[in-house]
Amino acid sequence: MTTLQINFIEPKAAKLLEDLAAMNLISIQSSNQDRLKNLLNKLRVHSDNISMEEITKEVEIVRAERYANKKK
Repeated sequence: MTTLQINFIEPKAAKLLEDLAAMNLISIQSSNQDRLKNLLNKLRVHSDNISMEEITKEVEIVRAERYANKKK
């Protein structure tokens, strides 16, 4: 199997690749960056206005948990 990174110049090209994927000739996977963007967009749509302090607090909690798990 060969993996390629493709940048679309013409939007119609994406449709062609989607058609190939529908015929099970290729598989399409989003990059980690695209998945992160999609996740952030979903979270933004479903969230209330959240302050920077609340974000920072949540990040610190997650980091503390990860650090504690690494020590074990």
